[in-house]
Amino acid sequence: MQNISSIGENGSVGSTMRAEEAKSPVKKSQASGDVSQRSSEVTRANILDTAKAYVTKDRASDHGDMENNFSTIAKYWTVHLDHEVKATDVAVMMNLLKVARIKSNPWHSDNWVDGAGYMACGGELAGRET
Repeated sequence: MQNISSIGENGSVGSTMRAEEAKSPVKKSQASGDVSQRSSEVTRANILDTAKAYVTKDRASDHGDMENNFSTIAKYWTVHLDHEVKATDVAVMMNLLKVARIKSNPWHSDNWVDGAGYMACGGELAGRET
């Protein structure tokens, strides 16, 4: 079974692909984890659909609530950086991590999917703040 990264509802990244994920529109080669071909399979719609499937799964039983998870990360980062970090900042920073990885390897589809997922989680958190 191939492993792929996925973002859970709580924002955590998982590495085990479940059976339903195997039918994901974004395919990877077993050897490198990169998109097997730059083909029509990898489209903006497929990337967004895959990210949506990852972030809307109920993973709270495994990893906790998404908002609580991002808030906990923000508290740890606040202490480490000696600067206040909010849960929405966590989503942005995790997305920037994916952007940095895309710079090194734009053909690795997981980074595009995960980045979209982190932005969706951040948008939801921002909506809760208002």
